[in-house]
Amino acid sequence: MTASTSKPCPFCTLDPSRILAEDELTVVYCDGFPVSLGHTVIIPRRHFATLFEATEADQVALLRALAQAKDLVEKLHQPDGYNIGINQGQAGGQTVPHLHIHLIPRYQGDKQDPRGGVRWVLPEKAKYWS
Repeated sequence: MTASTSKPCPFCTLDPSRILAEDELTVVYCDGFPVSLGHTVIIPRRHFATLFEATEADQVALLRALAQAKDLVEKLHQPDGYNIGINQGQAGGQTVPHLHIHLIPRYQGDKQDPRGGVRWVLPEKAKYWS
């Protein structure tokens, strides 16, 4: 259960068919609502909400799993780039209060002008070039 709701945490009980890789601290998981082909999330097994709550061991394991996820996505889909993101807190767009890192593969032509990447979460401030 999450602290703020009575609903079970979707990342504390995972569908085994969506697990791409795992170790004692992390799981590489197919995103349930992918924004691109190969969109995965890296999830700590221990339930905590933000990266700032992660132990040093959690942080190391998460980055190792992120690299492993990238290798898997490369082999399966050969993307041209990536966006990597973490939504933290309600104002940051976090909807599941269990830390997860999005690895979003990007493909040439999937957006007319991809410059600015994650800056587009605030569109009026994203374009800093002329």
